[in-house]
Amino acid sequence: MTGKIVNKQELVEKITALKVDGKKIVATSGCFDIIHAGHVTYLEEARKLGDCLVVLLNSDSSVKALKGESRPINPEAERAIVIAGLASVDYVCVFSELTPCDMYEAFQPDIVSKGGDYAGKHIPEMDVVEPYGGCVKYLSLVDNCSTTDIIKKIQSND
Repeated sequence: MTGKIVNKQELVEKITALKVDGKKIVATSGCFDIIHAGHVTYLEEARKLGDCLVVLLNSDSSVKALKGESRPINPEAERAIVIAGLASVDYVCVFSELTPCDMYEAFQPDIVSKGGDYAGKHIPEMDVVEPYGGCVKYLSLVDNCSTTDIIKKIQSND
């Protein structure tokens, strides 16, 4: 499992080799703070789009910047281990920027998957992926599954 957790350079090398073999690369990104059924379902759907699924995981600092000072609940090293433990995931790479655009530019996945809540909206990933011929695909979400909802439920039970 820990062999799935790679740095940016390792990821680029591994993906380059897979592309030489004609493999279709799918990538997604996110905080994946408290893993729930929605995350697992989403990642399984994303994996079905290609031969290899890369999950770009927001670092602790980028989660804080995006979600606020009380997040993440789980540190990046632990979140990476949990995501790497999923059968649908081939590689996990932590990134510190607010968007994964630099990462996508580096290894150029064929498909970037996003949750259906982004459908119809312009996302920064489009500006990076479309020029080299990649595409963005939107996947359905599992209703009533979110880390924020789980946190609220826990807090209301105090």
